[in-house]
Amino acid sequence: MSNKKNTKTRAPKDANPKKIKKKTSILVSDKVEYIDYKDVNLLTRFVSDRSKIRNRRVTGNSVQQQREIANAIKNSREMALMPYTKRVAQTRTGRGGRDGERGERGPRADRDQVQQSQVEGTEVEELELDEVEATESTETEEA
Repeated sequence: MSNKKNTKTRAPKDANPKKIKKKTSILVSDKVEYIDYKDVNLLTRFVSDRSKIRNRRVTGNSVQQQREIANAIKNSREMALMPYTKRVAQTRTGRGGRDGERGERGPRADRDQVQQSQVEGTEVEELELDEVEATESTETEEA
């Protein structure tokens, strides 16, 4: 351990020039007195797009309101009124190596390679043939 003392002192909290405005709760603004697990429209406002319960900091709820909201969401999930999770479709792009390679599968079969395999007499799946014919027809239409 070093014997150096920290010479930096903290600024007092009041010296912060940015005023942090406390969020107002949806429950207060809508004047909701009772949180019901059957009120799915209200509860979905406190859930993220991936069905996670939002923080108090995000929603602006008090501790008691947040506890009631969380319990109501859990009850409505148990009663199958709300989903536990939502399916998020994510398109994955091929991650190439540093040299621009296509992962472990190697390079993709081009149209020319498919045509060569037809000439050589090797078997080619019908889907690939359809794709080749479709691309050839679009090329001839453009020309």
